[in-house]
Parts: sequence; structure tokens; C-alpha cells
Amino acid sequence: MTRVLVVDDQFLIRAGLVGLLDAAPGFEVSGEADDGAEAVRLAAETRPDVVLMDIRMPGMNGIEATTRILAEAADPVPRVLILTTFDLDEYVYGALRAGASGFLLKDSGPERLLAAVRAVEGGDALFAPSVTRRLVEAFARHRDPEGRADAPPDLAALTSREREVLTLTARGLSNLEIADRLYISEATVKTHLNRTMSKLDLDSRAQAVVLAYETGLVVPGR
Repeated sequence: MTRVLVVDDQFLIRAGLVGLLDAAPGFEVSGEADDGAEAVRLAAETRPDVVLMDIRMPGMNGIEATTRILAEAADPVPRVLILTTFDLDEYVYGALRAGASGFLLKDSGPERLLAAVRAVEGGDALFAPSVTRRLVEAFARHRDPEGRADAPPDLAALTSREREVLTLTARGLSNLEIADRLYISEATVKTHLNRTMSKLDLDSRAQAVVLAYETGLVVPGR
């Protein structure tokens, strides 16, 4: 049973998500919140597997809530899946840097949403190429919304194969597609990614994708 905390300040959207999850086999709603502060409290109390997190909310926004939830959570740490309107939220980039596992469009269909929740719970990141490139490329070369401008880690610690896997990941390929491209097993791809994240002190595949753009390993538009 996958336990999901639903966070959105719009009642109709939140109610729709709760109704969908309650009706789907294998899912359970652990709670619902209409702002970031309530999300942080409920995440600590109910310990969900996945948090569906809105970005723009009164009071504490989704970026700060994501940061606090992940920083304060006991193991196992929940996965955060950002809900976005896509063409509006420049904050998505900040949320990914905060440790979110990916993002989902608010107008996604029911099957897509349920598949997304399952994917992030399983440790994957929700990075469909059609969405990822346009969002990450648009904001990867800008300071995040909190004004930080931290220098990205040096990629010299990575092996050539690790850099290759990171590059393909940032271009939107799945683990299986990378395995086929490089003629290695899917398990080996995961091993390279895990080593990459460990060496670069990253918490998620999402942060690895952002880092690939920040360091120039992958150039927007190419």
C-alpha cells in the first residue's frame, strides 16, 4: 500500500486527487493539506511514502515545505512529487534543487498520475523528455528563487562511464534506454547513477539532472 500526502491550496484539485487515490487499488491517502506549514506537520505525523506537493500556496510555499519535509524526515524519507502548471512555475527548478523527485502537470490524466506516484516511490524520477527538457533547460542557468548561487560540484571525480550515464539521464532517457544505448544492464546503469550521486553529494536523480545542466555537461537546446 502506497501512502500519499496530498498538498494543494485549491480545494477542487485537492479533492480530485484525494478521490482518485482513494479509489485506486494499492493507494491510501495519509492526509491532505492546503498550505506548506500544514504539509510539514502532516508529513511528520503520518510519514507518507509520497508527497504530492503544490508549489504556489499562501504562507509557506512548496519549495520551503519540500526542503523542511526532507530535512526533518526519519528514514525512510518520503519522495516529493511536485504538481505544476508547467508554463507558469519558475519555482520548479528551485523545488528540484530542494530534493523533489520530479514533477507532474496538473492536467495529467488519472493513469499518468498513479504511474508517477508509483515511479517516484520506487526510487525513479519523473522525467519525461517532453517535459523535462523545456523546464530544466529554461531555468538551469538561472539563480534559484531563494537567490542562492552555489558553485556546482566538480565532475572530475566521475569516471567516463559515470559522466556518460549522467549525460544521457539529463537528456531524458530512462534507465532501460540508457542500458540499451550503452550495451550494459539496467542494474549497471543504476549502479553508475548511485555512485555519481554519492560522489557529488546529491539526494536524487532530479538533482543529478539539474547538475548536468548547471555544469555544462549538457547544453540547453542541443
